[in-house]
Amino acid sequence: MENYTKISVAESPRTELHDALGLTGAEVSVNELPAGAGVPFVHAHKQNEEIYAILAGAGYAVLDGEKVDLKAGDFVRIAPATKRQFFAAENEGIKYLCIQVKAGSLEGYTATDAII
Repeated sequence: MENYTKISVAESPRTELHDALGLTGAEVSVNELPAGAGVPFVHAHKQNEEIYAILAGAGYAVLDGEKVDLKAGDFVRIAPATKRQFFAAENEGIKYLCIQVKAGSLEGYTATDAII
């Protein structure tokens, strides 16, 4: 029986991992925008909060109308109802990871969920 799944997303500008890895508790996507590009829509969620990890490059997000600058190493948590849209910098692309989970659902983590 296989207890893990491994894939590569090195050549893809956007990959949603729920199908590719068979995720059952979260949605995770890997996203890359070239310099000057942006996500072509504004969105919010009904139940899910999102955590964005900026892996490389720079850009910004517009969160409920407020511009938030982003660079490699930054992490941002966004509440479900927040309206959001992401953009790469004019002169630099951005690569980010988005983790989407149901707000308030975390019951155990790290040491509290580990079996040693």
